[in-house]
Amino acid sequence: MRAYHRGMPSQLLEVRVAAFADLDARTFHDLLRLRIDVFVVEQACPYPELDGRDVEPGTRHLWLTRDGDVVAYLRILADPGGVARMGRVVVAPGVRGGGLAGRLMTEALALVGDRPCVLEAQTHLVGFYAGHGFTVSGADYVEDGIPHTPMRRDG
Repeated sequence: MRAYHRGMPSQLLEVRVAAFADLDARTFHDLLRLRIDVFVVEQACPYPELDGRDVEPGTRHLWLTRDGDVVAYLRILADPGGVARMGRVVVAPGVRGGGLAGRLMTEALALVGDRPCVLEAQTHLVGFYAGHGFTVSGADYVEDGIPHTPMRRDG
């Protein structure tokens, strides 16, 4: 697991990245709790959050902590052909609007480098992802009652 610090000491923001094999049980619990609290409970979408992709050797978990608490998360999957797939992008409700999603994406894109990258954006966030170089790559669709738009960013 790799970690580094950014921000003011009173609100220390720590950026962490790890493969599943490098996550301890408590950390994985905290990451899943944030994902479930937002995607399943807040968005009222009962679906199987554990899809098997978290444990794949090429998956990287990227998250931000503030004062030890997980405040934002995403995962980067290794899709065929060298394509990186971002997903499960989430910011804790109590810290939204503070620029953490942008910081998370900046860190993730630095990890991805010049590889092509795809994601399935919730449609209301297309502008956010466009600001990070993604373009719409397919037709909108509805998944679990939420409109989504496929997007792509070429390295």
